[in-house]
Parts: sequence; structure tokens; C-alpha cells
Amino acid sequence: MTLLSIFAAVALLLAVMGVYGTVAYAVEQRGAEIGIRMALGAQAADVLRLVIKQGMTPVLIGLLIGLALTLTSSHLLAAQLYQVSPHNPFLLGSSATGLALAALVACLIPARRATRVNPVVALRSE
Repeated sequence: MTLLSIFAAVALLLAVMGVYGTVAYAVEQRGAEIGIRMALGAQAADVLRLVIKQGMTPVLIGLLIGLALTLTSSHLLAAQLYQVSPHNPFLLGSSATGLALAALVACLIPARRATRVNPVVALRSE
């Protein structure tokens, strides 16, 4: 059981690092656009919302597809689970919520960095 927990933690860490890297790269590439938005009057909350929305959309789509595939292939999982139903709503919901929260934290770091962009510096770098 300990080995399974370690593998799960490593998988979660890799997923969070992937989401963070992807969102951070997107924010870096769109630095001039974010600078223009801030120069035209966008508030920090607007930029934060934009980055988080664009970072969480693929995560939520992936979670929905994963949950649908889990429910449709539950007969294959039933042999692997011991005293746990493959349709257990608490386990499915808590794992999906945990993954979504981890991805949200991974999106928040680059989003907060994007709100601190100085419009003049961002426009000069382009």
C-alpha cells in the first residue's frame, strides 16, 4: 500500500508540474498581449481570470473524459479493486476534485506572475 501511495504522489507531482510548465510557457509567450491588456486598463483580476480559465479548460475537459471512460470501463476495473465499487461516487468525486485543485494551484502561480507584468517592460521586450 505504501508503494502505491508513493506512485500516486509521484504521478500527481508530475501532472502538477506539467500543468504548471504549460501555463507558465503560455504566459511567457503572451507577455506582450498581457502587457497591452494591462496598458489598456485591464485589472489584475481580469488577467488572473483569463490565465486561470485558459489553464483550467483542458484540465476540466480531461477530467470529464476520464470520468466518462472510468464509468464506461468499470467492468474491467472491478477485478482490480478490493471491497470498493468502481462506481463509488465519493472516490470518483474526491479524486477528480483533488486533481482539479492541484491543477488550480499549478495555474495560480503563473497567473499571479502575469498580474505583476509591467506594461512598459512587456511592450519594450517585443
